[in-house]
Parts: sequence; C-alpha cells; structure tokens
Amino acid sequence: MQLFNTINYLQLGTLLQQQAYTVLTANTIMEKLQDFTPILAGTIPLNIDIEGSDLDILCYWEDEADFVKTIRDNFKDYDGFTLQQVIINNQKTVLANFWYNGFEVEVFGQNIPVKEQMGYLHMIAEYKILQQEGEDFRKQVIALKRAGYKTEPAFAKLLNLKGDPYIAILQY
Repeated sequence: MQLFNTINYLQLGTLLQQQAYTVLTANTIMEKLQDFTPILAGTIPLNIDIEGSDLDILCYWEDEADFVKTIRDNFKDYDGFTLQQVIINNQKTVLANFWYNGFEVEVFGQNIPVKEQMGYLHMIAEYKILQQEGEDFRKQVIALKRAGYKTEPAFAKLLNLKGDPYIAILQY
C-alpha cells in the first residue's frame, strides 16, 4: 500500500505521529537505512498506539553482515542500543533497539522483502479493518491494548476471530 511507502503521511497525522516524523527525520534514521527499504510499521502509523509504543522500522537485507554493520555504525551510540541476531518464524532476523528523543526505536530486518514480512502484512490488514470498522472500533482496540492485549489478539477479540490471531487477521 503506497500510503506507508514513505513517512510523509505522519506530518499530517496526530501529534504523536508528527513527533515520530520529526524524530525519524531530524536524525535521518530512515535515510541511514535507505539501502534496506525501510518502512515504518506498527501501532503509531495506524493511530492505535498507547503509552510506550515504539517506532517499528521493517527492513530487507540481502547481506546480513552488511545490515548489521550499517546498524552498528549508525546507531551504536544511541541510548539503550542493543542488537540481536535471532530466528523468528524460521527466518534469520536482526533486531536492534535504541532510544532517541523520547521514542524507543526498533529496527527489524530479515532477508524477506518488507512488503512480504509478517509485520507489514499485519499492518495492512489492520489498516483495512480500521477503515472498514471506524472510530469506535479503533478506540476499542486501544482500550484492549491498555488492558494488556497485544495488537493482533485485540483485533481478533473484537472481530470474534477464532484460532491463532496472527493468522486469523491475515485471513479476515
């Protein structure tokens, strides 16, 4: 979905979205990741964030070592910097976290094009559901998240979806 291809839409969004845009552009975070087709995903782009929501940046790497080097070279001096190389859904994954200007930033990279990654697919499905279900539904998602639900289980509960909420959202 083209809406999320860049972060420009954040400039016209909620106050938190505008702050996220400033954080991501003031220190050229997205530009530093440009070789890895970064896309901001998660709750902030969808306006279903709660206190403590982070900025999730999905990336696609072909050369894991090059991606890790780019992350370290650009972000190792940020507060709370961590970097892990793990397996998620049978895929090598690089996870980096750090804090910048009051926001926790998570950079998530896999050797899968971003628009084929689960985080992106979930965001697009949730965006479409939010468009269809409206403002009351969005507020109910936020209320469930504040009550401790993760995003996909909150959607699944409100939509009465059965089974694994992460799969059910994609099939909805």
